[in-house]
Amino acid sequence: MSFLPSRNRCPYRLDGGAADVHGEAAALRALGPAARVELPGGVPAWSVTDPGLARRLLVHPGISKDAHRHWPAFIDGDLPADWPLRIWVDIRTVQTAYGPDHSRLRHPLVPAFTARRVRALAPWIEETTGALLDDLAKAAAAAPDGVVDLRTHFASRLPWRAVTTLVGLPEAMHDRFQAVNDTVFTTDLSAERADANAAEAARLLADLIVLKTEQPGDDIASALVDAHREGLIDERELADNIWMVLGAGYGTTANLLDHAVVNLLTHPDQLDLALSGRVGWDQVVEETLRHQAPVASFMMRFPTEDLYDEPTGLTFARGEALVINYAAIGRDPRVHGADADLFDITRTTAREHLAFSHGPTYCLGAELARLEGRVALSALFARFPTLGLAVGRDCLTPLPSLIFNGHREIPVRLEGNVHS
Repeated sequence: MSFLPSRNRCPYRLDGGAADVHGEAAALRALGPAARVELPGGVPAWSVTDPGLARRLLVHPGISKDAHRHWPAFIDGDLPADWPLRIWVDIRTVQTAYGPDHSRLRHPLVPAFTARRVRALAPWIEETTGALLDDLAKAAAAAPDGVVDLRTHFASRLPWRAVTTLVGLPEAMHDRFQAVNDTVFTTDLSAERADANAAEAARLLADLIVLKTEQPGDDIASALVDAHREGLIDERELADNIWMVLGAGYGTTANLLDHAVVNLLTHPDQLDLALSGRVGWDQVVEETLRHQAPVASFMMRFPTEDLYDEPTGLTFARGEALVINYAAIGRDPRVHGADADLFDITRTTAREHLAFSHGPTYCLGAELARLEGRVALSALFARFPTLGLAVGRDCLTPLPSLIFNGHREIPVRLEGNVHS
């Protein structure tokens, strides 16, 4: 799509509806290693698009994620009252913590994501994937035209079941939590809708915390309740971190599966390489993470003092908001070549992405997401080898989010080879 002339001004005005994530990413990359941008609501920030700069910032001890301590605009009340991204700085989680607070909040979460525990989940993921594929076949058979939404029935359902199992969310609460969770990453909501969603999330979390206090289990929610009981985290951090794990563990992997399927269906030569075994499903996952980062941009980081980055010559003033633009970073031509915009599962640099962040903020659930991706994609295409999009790729609508990179729906036909 073409951008409005106003987008070429300095600062570059980002589209809260995220109609063209990669068009914006390319335009920002052309402006340098980091570009001044205007977030929805008129809030100024930097968008960091250079992989080297991003890596340095992600490990720099003078870069904070805590707006409550290090963002003057937030502390001084300068943000619009109805700012649509407020939740991303209000929330008190491991993703917004700085220094010792980050370690303190990360500690109760680590046991759920150890390599041993993730490996132990493999049989459950395989079994759940098979059951979901059965459900997908039934949904397609029940549809008058045979068209079924793959995102709703599969790409989002598998990671939702996985993360709710880890968190310990009772099945009776699944639908209500998912309905609210699906709106959290939308960055073009009205203030009224955003407030209503936040209130509903608070009610749901309060109910879950009461349940886990009375009936603890071997799960993340119970571990966080224990940490609160021991005085290691406060009540706000307890609720916010449960919510964070549900959102991050669900939506990111849904986006990974979403884009992997769409890319393979629109690149039959690539799908053939995977189906023939000439390229492994692990490589498909890595190239998808690079080519379509599930998190397009992450909000936000703040220098605790003026910061001069010598390799780029850029200076970031204390308290300026920094957004890491993973969508742009994944397609940097200096790392991935002149064809960085192309999906190519044979690419030798496929693993050189930052889709799971870097350094102390590296995603705890990275290996679980990779495992879900390998299992789900392999099983999906083995079960439905003639799977095809029911609409042209250009007809797929992106999620209205600066943060999450996926599609609203993926209409597909399973064609003739459906095994019930």
